[in-house]
Amino acid sequence: MLITDNEAHWIRRAGAGDTHAFAELVQVHQQFVFNLALRATNHQEEAEDLAQEAFIRAWRYLPTFRAESSFRTWLYRIVMNLVYDRYPRIKHDLAAISIDENEVDIPEDAHLEQAIDQHELRNFLRQQLQHLPESYRLVLLMRFQQNLSYQEIATITGLPMGTVKTTIFRAKAQLKTALMAHQEVVEWIG
Repeated sequence: MLITDNEAHWIRRAGAGDTHAFAELVQVHQQFVFNLALRATNHQEEAEDLAQEAFIRAWRYLPTFRAESSFRTWLYRIVMNLVYDRYPRIKHDLAAISIDENEVDIPEDAHLEQAIDQHELRNFLRQQLQHLPESYRLVLLMRFQQNLSYQEIATITGLPMGTVKTTIFRAKAQLKTALMAHQEVVEWIG
């Protein structure tokens, strides 16, 4: 996501100390920051605290923002650093993922989605996402819900590209396994 002219203007003004310009940036990005924090913690109060702290850090460090990435990516990084500070287990889990160069992507299986009602499938997947390890869930959501590239995820998390790819591969494999087991139950009942 590129920085818009308005956003660039607000960033410059806020970086120079203009609180009204910063309030505009907060207004645009507050739901995004809160949702990311909520997905990371699964606790509304904790997510609210993290979001508030993220904007405090953004205000403090805005003069150092170099626009090498989008402002949203920069905010993502701030939130993830706060999550890692509060939940060091997530960063440890991500760092512990071994990279196996022989792993290949799981092919998409369109028949699974066709066999299950779309509403039921969405609810089931949402439930299964909550059961994934936090490190898997966050990276998977960055990739498929926020449509971030592997490079953007690597930049945000500070992880090597191979670790990001492996994490997404393993998260998808767990979801596929759960979907296949669910499909067997649906077929058995049906």
